Amino acid sequence: MYAGARLLEYLSKQADINATLHGLPDMLNTPELNIKMAEGEHYALMDTLQKTARFPDAQEIITLDGLRVEYADGFGLARPSNTTPVIVLRFEAEKRRGAGTDPGRLPPRDSPGRAQPHAAVLNACRARSTR
Repeated sequence: MYAGARLLEYLSKQADINATLHGLPDMLNTPELNIKMAEGEHYALMDTLQKTARFPDAQEIITLDGLRVEYADGFGLARPSNTTPVIVLRFEAEKRRGAGTDPGRLPPRDSPGRAQPHAAVLNACRARSTR
């Protein structure tokens, strides 16, 4: 409620609300993705990811309550749920303009133009969840 009121206050002070809103980055994001695991395994996986995963192009890696990898154009997040044995994943990145594809779809996995910054997290989670 408070955040909504502050947003309205901010927008009310703008000369051109449309220009302000259109000036925001155009982002794509995933819904909350859950990888089900056996009780306790999600904590072990996060510990392994925090110790072994490498993200050479990351601008920042935050390991508080999971693993959040920040890039210039987005982020990837993996964290263990506190209430159920799942790994929660979220990803967000700027839309690419002029790529010739539906902005709501990712290119095929083997596409040379597809960014793979979160591959280490996804591959580790996939490998662990199929055991």
